[in-house]
Parts: sequence; structure tokens; C-alpha cells
Amino acid sequence: MGGFTSDIKSIYWPETRTLVALALPICGAQLAQAGMSVVDVMMTGRHNATDLAAVSVGSSLWMPLMLFMTGTLMGLTPIVAHLLGGQRNNDIRPAVHQALWVALALGITAAGLLWVAVTPIFELMNVPPGVAQESAAYLSAVAFGMPGIALFQALRAFSDGMNHTRPALWISLVGLAVNIPFNYLLIYGGDGLVNLLGTGIPNSLQQLPALGAFGCGIATAISMWTMAIAMALYTRRGNTYRSVSLWEQLTPPQWAGIRELVVVGVPIGVAIFVEVTLFTLIALFIASFGEVTVGAHQIALSYTTILFMLPMSLSMALTVRVGNTLGQRRLAMARKVAWNGITISVIVAAINSTLLWFTAPTVISLYTSNTEIQALALTIIALAVIFQLSDSLQVNLAGALRGYKDTRIVMVITVLSYWIVGLGGGHWLGTYGLGGVSEPMGVHGYWIGLIAGLSTAAILLAWRLKTISQQE
Repeated sequence: MGGFTSDIKSIYWPETRTLVALALPICGAQLAQAGMSVVDVMMTGRHNATDLAAVSVGSSLWMPLMLFMTGTLMGLTPIVAHLLGGQRNNDIRPAVHQALWVALALGITAAGLLWVAVTPIFELMNVPPGVAQESAAYLSAVAFGMPGIALFQALRAFSDGMNHTRPALWISLVGLAVNIPFNYLLIYGGDGLVNLLGTGIPNSLQQLPALGAFGCGIATAISMWTMAIAMALYTRRGNTYRSVSLWEQLTPPQWAGIRELVVVGVPIGVAIFVEVTLFTLIALFIASFGEVTVGAHQIALSYTTILFMLPMSLSMALTVRVGNTLGQRRLAMARKVAWNGITISVIVAAINSTLLWFTAPTVISLYTSNTEIQALALTIIALAVIFQLSDSLQVNLAGALRGYKDTRIVMVITVLSYWIVGLGGGHWLGTYGLGGVSEPMGVHGYWIGLIAGLSTAAILLAWRLKTISQQE
């Protein structure tokens, strides 16, 4: 007992403080970036319904692309963390440069897809012509920002790996601060400025056209490049990065460095893409159940997503801590760091679930005054309480495994658990029920499927972490 108490004081408590200190700025950055999407929807919604639909449909196309790029570039974080822990600072600069080359390639490819592939997709989806036209214009503008956001994410992954997570928070807030005024100016044009500031503004400003969804896309692209440039300047001048000399000399593309990033990062990108498509497909299936069900599902999902930001941030911080410790070749300590992080994630999930349970009626009433939607959303929240625990556990187990650079098995587990157990099981329960045992469960069946899929992932990832941490 004395040894365990001593470990708490000397290992687990200091490690917990370090983990939380890394995670909180990451959480703030995630919320700020999510806030940009919220602002886009709110401001276009106040312009007209067509622009709101155009931005909503367009976001469903570019967001998965961005998340795949982000996940792939997150592979740089454990690479840098290992090098930093092993005091191999001279190797960090070329590794980051290879990530920047990959980011540029991914960003240009994503931009090309948004320019040429959206019209056939809209035709396939039977999007109304007016919405399709506005959404294509919106995406053509967003496309210019895709290389910028990819470069930002690469530099953010580098900074996180250096145990410096605050810059991403402040620069994400800068991006949000840029997004809001440019959105207003470009969406509403001169008329919006007159409504806001009066007729005393210069006539040239009063004549600015209202660009609607297209203007929203331009504002998004400007914000993306602002964040990239700000992050580049900060990493050039910040004292934390001086030992790396990141911007002294650009390393040309090198296959070995690119291959390492791709091997570690692409499975992360695929896993994130699988998760995004899981929720997208469930939303499409649930759409046939009617407006009340769709509304209740979206409210429950929206609230749980906000609460999930902290467990997800802990996962990203845990990748850094495990990577740092492995880089120092302290293998037994890395195992303790990993499982300590998992324990903290369960505690945070329990707090979130308690908060969710007691605040649900009040929060749901802020979303809608429809009593049918409120009642159904409350029954979904009862399942979301369990969902929070499974989701937090599996995402932090995956984060610890990323610290070991073990991402391919995580990808396989994610695909099998999410699509076969989560989506397949949820669709069966929602549509057919349990044979003679129960009737079709509707939206509740899909949420039970999600819980089963996430729990399956958590069990398999825990087995994988136990195995790989003992092998090291």
C-alpha cells in the first residue's frame, strides 16, 4: 500500500497535472474551430434559407476531407514527441518539413476535388438546383483555403509534439476573430454594413455586393490562411522552438520521412474519416423516421459532441506524453503514463455523463420548444450517458496507442467496430429489432448500436494496448 501511495505522489499525480495542462488548450482550440462552423451556419441562416442549405450541404463535403487531412498530419505528433523525448532535436526539423510537403500535397488535392467533383455528387444526391449552385460556389471558395488549413494542422501537430499546445488555442481564436467580420462583410455586403453602422460609412463600402454562401466560403478560406501564416510566424519566433531551427533551411522531399508520416498518419486519417461517415450515414438512415426523430437525434448528438471535446483533447495530449516517454526509452514508465491517462479519461467521462443526465432537460429546452422533440431527446440522452463512457474510453486508448506509433491496428479495429458492430448492428436494431424479442427500435436502436460499436472498440483497443505495452 505504501508503494502505491508513493507512486501516486511521485508518478501519477504529476503526470495527471501535465496531461491536463496539455489537454486544456487543445480542448479550447477544438471548440474555437468548431465555433467557426457554428458562426457560418448562424450568419448564412440569417441571410436566407438557400444559403443556409448551401453551406450545410457544402460543409458535409469539405469537412470530412479536412478531418482526413488533419488525422493524417496528426501522425507527426508522436514522431516529434519520440524525437524530443530522445533529445534528437536535429532530426525534428526534417521530419516537420516532410509533413509540410505532405500537407501541401493533401491541401492541393482536396482543393482539386472540391473544384471538379462536387457537381456530380450534387446530381447523385438530387440536391435542388438553386442550393447546388450556391453550394458549388461556396466550395469553390473554400477550396482556396484547403492548403492553408493543411499547413496549419501540420505545424500544430509539430507544436503539440513539442509539448506546446497553447499556440493552437490562441491561433484558432484568431481564426475565429477573423472569420466573424469577414463573414458579415462578404455575406451581407453593403446593406449589412449600413444596418450595422448606419449610412455614415463611405459610399464605396455601401456598394459592396452581398455574396451569401460564396462570401461565407471566401471568409472561411481567409481564416484558414490566417491561421497557417500566424502559426508559421509563431513557430519561427517562439522561444520554445529555437532548439529545432525549423525555418533555417528547407529540407527537400525525402521518401523515408514521408513514408514514416504516411505509415503512422494515414491510418489515423482513415479512422477519423470512418467515424465521420458513421454519423453521417446514421443521420441519413434516421431521416426516414420523420422530423421529430431527426430533431431529437441531432440535439442529443450536438450536446454529447460538445461534452466529448475534453476526452478527445485528453486523447491527443496522451499521445504526446506516451511518445515523449518512449523517446526517453523509459518503457515501464510509458506503460504507467498510458494507463494513468486511461484512468483519467474514465473519470472525466463519468463527470460528463453525470452532467449530461442532470442538465439534459434544461439544455434540450434551449434547442427547441417542441414538447415531442424534447421528450424523445430525453430518452436518447439516457443512452448517451453510457455512450459518453464508451466513447471516452476508446478514444483515449487510441490516443495512447498513437503514442506507440501503433495506428494500423487501431484503424482496423475502428473500421470493424464502427461500421460492422455500430452501423450494421444499429441499423438492424433500428429497422428490424431483435427478431421475436422486440419490435424495431427506431432511433434508439441506432444509439444502442453506437454504444455496442464503441464498447467493442474499447475492449479491442485495451487488449492491443496491454499487448504492445508489454512487448516494448
